Amino acid sequence: MRNITKNGIKNIFFKIAVCLFVLFIPSMLFLYGFQAKRYSKLKLEIKALEQKQEKLIEENKKIVNEISILSSADRIEKIAVEELGMHKAQAEDIVRVEMTGEKK
Repeated sequence: MRNITKNGIKNIFFKIAVCLFVLFIPSMLFLYGFQAKRYSKLKLEIKALEQKQEKLIEENKKIVNEISILSSADRIEKIAVEELGMHKAQAEDIVRVEMTGEKK
């Protein structure tokens, strides 16, 4: 009777193992599909972010170029002379003020 019990227990464990294996395969396929979908979504998100980054880099280059053009000394001097009626200061136009000591 003891041998029958051992064989019965082995048979039960075998059936449980087969059931777990049968359940394991579909769950692994489901997880694989889930991961594949997630991977595709992340890949699309990365592509969109890379495109946005390229666009921002191009915008930044344009802005830096505009800054260098607008802040050039020749352009500033031309605006000062032609639009504001300014001229370069001569040596006699410059007044130096020195302050010594503190006023209380």
